[in-house]
Amino acid sequence: DEGVERVVLARECSRDNIKEIIDKTGIEIECFLHGAMCSSYSGRCVLSNYFTGRDANRGACAQICRWCFDLYNKEEQINNDIPFMIACKDLSLIKHLSDMIDIGIKSLKVEGRMRSNYYIATVISTYREAIDLYYKNELTNEKIDYFSKILNRVANRESTSQFYDKFPESNEQYYQGRQEVSNQDFLGIILNYDKDNCMVTMEQRNYFKKGDIVEIFGPNIECFTFTVPDIYDEDGNMLEVARHPKQIIKLDKEVYENNIMRIKAI
Repeated sequence: DEGVERVVLARECSRDNIKEIIDKTGIEIECFLHGAMCSSYSGRCVLSNYFTGRDANRGACAQICRWCFDLYNKEEQINNDIPFMIACKDLSLIKHLSDMIDIGIKSLKVEGRMRSNYYIATVISTYREAIDLYYKNELTNEKIDYFSKILNRVANRESTSQFYDKFPESNEQYYQGRQEVSNQDFLGIILNYDKDNCMVTMEQRNYFKKGDIVEIFGPNIECFTFTVPDIYDEDGNMLEVARHPKQIIKLDKEVYENNIMRIKAI
């Protein structure tokens, strides 16, 4: 009645919730597809404000649920040497993507606040390709498995379907700590490409060497795999290993500014 054209639903909505809202209202629906979850109902947590003065409902959550705590039963500490947390695993709905489109969801939303450029680029490009394949009737189970592996590699938390197909249980949470492994897949970002000499200037982000099998991807090219050729420093000296930013490599395929190089995904 107020003229609203689209509603973004909370991450706690199930498939049945979403479909019922679509069927009964006819309004456009936008749903979260991938990213972090909230241990409270989204936007209702007050722990961040209480502990740090950062308002969780204004985009400044300090993610208190991911802190480690001692756990007490009255006066008795019961967690021993293992810290307690109430952190959710991440959301990933790549395996439900086709169903989400089929039930009438109009827009798919990725949580990306405070994520790295590499994370955002990888997640968006992966889902973009998957959606395009769906509309070509080419989104196979093999492709979905491939996309799942890429998405799992880019994050440092495990992911599940959370509320979409069932109510989350203990397997969807972290209670007794977790290991955050720093992602080493992001090798570099393209600064410029010299067409005449087939030379790429990169800002290196992780170690790589001549002979490594890598990929370059971006919004204006199809992801391709190649073997790292000769590497040079800024003075033209040939190197065997890239250890510093702004390394130069020779490449006979055109690339573009801000394309990203990573370790071959699979």
